[in-house]
Amino acid sequence: MNTADQYLKTIYVVQEQEDGPASTGSIADALDVSPASANEMIGKLEERGLAEHEKYKGVRLTDDGIIRARDALQTYCIIERFLANVLGVEEFREEARELEAVIDDTVADRLDTIIDRQPECPDCFDPETDACACLEVAMAPVESE
Repeated sequence: MNTADQYLKTIYVVQEQEDGPASTGSIADALDVSPASANEMIGKLEERGLAEHEKYKGVRLTDDGIIRARDALQTYCIIERFLANVLGVEEFREEARELEAVIDDTVADRLDTIIDRQPECPDCFDPETDACACLEVAMAPVESE
């Protein structure tokens, strides 16, 4: 998964949470980047036809952007479940965020065979806990910083 996919995933989740366009500030906060960096990547996504950005209103993903975002979210869920359920990594969220940028589709597909992904994935992702709902660990909601 590349940086663009991380942005697409984040925009998708924020759109779902806000039930409308994702604000640049929310995207920047979620990715722990500056609003200027978020704006730069949003511009690139818009050039690629994956997002539509309207100043002061926010960002919406196009149909192609939604498809890529859901694929990225599914990969993230696979990584989380592998780390938490198979390896027992306590800090699986942080590790999954680090790994999602370097795990390619081949590795994600192989991890998927180990975790027995559910058919509802990626709809299993819970933005309140920032985690896949199919994790075999107790989850608490993530507090905003």
